[in-house]
Amino acid sequence: MNRRFRWWVSVSACLLVVALLVGPATAADKKPLNDATEQVAEGGRSIGYGEIGSGVGDIVVGVGRTVVESIVYTGKTIGEFFKKTFGGGDSTS
Repeated sequence: MNRRFRWWVSVSACLLVVALLVGPATAADKKPLNDATEQVAEGGRSIGYGEIGSGVGDIVVGVGRTVVESIVYTGKTIGEFFKKTFGGGDSTS
């Protein structure tokens, strides 16, 4: 039990450090992600106005776009972190 507890503490500490280091590296473009999120909100407003068919369609497409754009944004953010941390492939040797 003691060894397992130490393992969880060390993994948690490493994840916390990575999260804190990735946090400031948020220079990636959020506009596509915000646009996809806005499409979900627009679908919700359409349902509120009684346009059920188009509202549900907007929500479904918006959720799909939000998932895809979130993955793209996360990948770009992690890529920027590694470029800033490890030098980013500007080898002149």
